[in-house]
Amino acid sequence: MWIIFALLSAVFAAAVSILAKIGIEGVDSNLAVAVRTSVAFLLAWGIVFLSGAAKGAAGLSRRSLAFLVLSGAATGLSWLFYYKALQIGQASKVAPVDKLSVVLTVALSFIILKEPVSAKTAAGCLLIAAGALIIAKGG
Repeated sequence: MWIIFALLSAVFAAAVSILAKIGIEGVDSNLAVAVRTSVAFLLAWGIVFLSGAAKGAAGLSRRSLAFLVLSGAATGLSWLFYYKALQIGQASKVAPVDKLSVVLTVALSFIILKEPVSAKTAAGCLLIAAGALIIAKGG
């Protein structure tokens, strides 16, 4: 089932790039991120309340909360930099470079989380990195 959610994530991530590139025209990139974040905030909390998941908030440990806050900060910084890159670059080049996050995630999951990395995964990461660089440098 995770693959369906991951594919849906990819579809919506692609939509983000195109919609943002169109919407950011003539708009400060930081303001654009604030608008996007506000919508995401309302959508996320709406789903939490509608699904009844808000009950779990009291059970969050300090550790979980701290790491979720750090993740939120990383998300915000990622969005700020992504929107600035979109504002001054081509979406067709910015998005593939942004996907180097896949390579970094695999590396960090190996180093920090001690997750195994197979030869196939390493080869895939090299191909992703090569593809991102080829697209970014291409005409």
